[in-house]
Amino acid sequence: MDRRTFLKTVSIGVAAAPFVRPSDLFSAASEAPADLSIITASDPALATRRAVEAIGGMSSFVSKGDVVVVKPNIGWDRTPEQAADTNPAVVAALVELAYAAGAKQVKVFDNTCNAARRCYKNSGIEDAARAAGADVFFVENRRLKKVNLGGEILKEWPVYTDALEADKIINVPIAKQHSLARITLSMKNLMGLIGGSRNLLHQKLDTNIVDLAAFFKPSLTVLDAVRVLTANGPQGGNLNDVKIANTVAASRDQVAIDAFGATLFEKTAEDLPHVREAFARGIGEKDLGKLKLARETLS
Repeated sequence: MDRRTFLKTVSIGVAAAPFVRPSDLFSAASEAPADLSIITASDPALATRRAVEAIGGMSSFVSKGDVVVVKPNIGWDRTPEQAADTNPAVVAALVELAYAAGAKQVKVFDNTCNAARRCYKNSGIEDAARAAGADVFFVENRRLKKVNLGGEILKEWPVYTDALEADKIINVPIAKQHSLARITLSMKNLMGLIGGSRNLLHQKLDTNIVDLAAFFKPSLTVLDAVRVLTANGPQGGNLNDVKIANTVAASRDQVAIDAFGATLFEKTAEDLPHVREAFARGIGEKDLGKLKLARETLS
């Protein structure tokens, strides 16, 4: 059993491309959008909007009347400066873009690790998402439904019905170090769409992460690297562990996003077992050299 239309197949372009100047992006109407955009700007909302634009615009992912889940990391009772949760400005920008593309409703939620009320409030995500028009709510057991994930390890597992019934999922993780997963990026962020015991998920974690990626298949993944938590993740707390990168990356391809995310920690896709496995299962492309990239730095 899958979400709504049982999830659509995502295809990946593999044409290699050099760095792209801003003026080169979409210089002709026939030019295809980038596979992966990497935008640096001091304004997180601006970087987010440009990152989505460079891969075809939100209308390529969201259709009129869609119910959309925007899935940030809201797992920890931390402030935005501590870089344990997704940047609230990035989340708000995606909510606004989804509505502008014709979404009927945008939902924002996460299965938190710390107390939900504190996480939602202190992360800044609740206020920012509500101000952008999102329906923000805490996850509850009554919203869970056991479904067959069809994974190599994960079979029948409780999933939040809001994720199952959504027309589109936009995954918006933050880039940070993780004590078990080495780095937590997009695919691991999907754990917040399910219930059940996280301790069980931590056994054979990499395969479990890929099972979730194969099941949910987000329509769009946007990586928040505005602030990068470089140590003591996933919850951090020490500002000395935070690196300011002012970067947002976007792609249809969650494997490509995680491959790029690895480079923020001076690693490659080959260093992350879940990325290698996801590639082997045909979920996405781990070789950034085979993707059309759009890199841009805004003032």
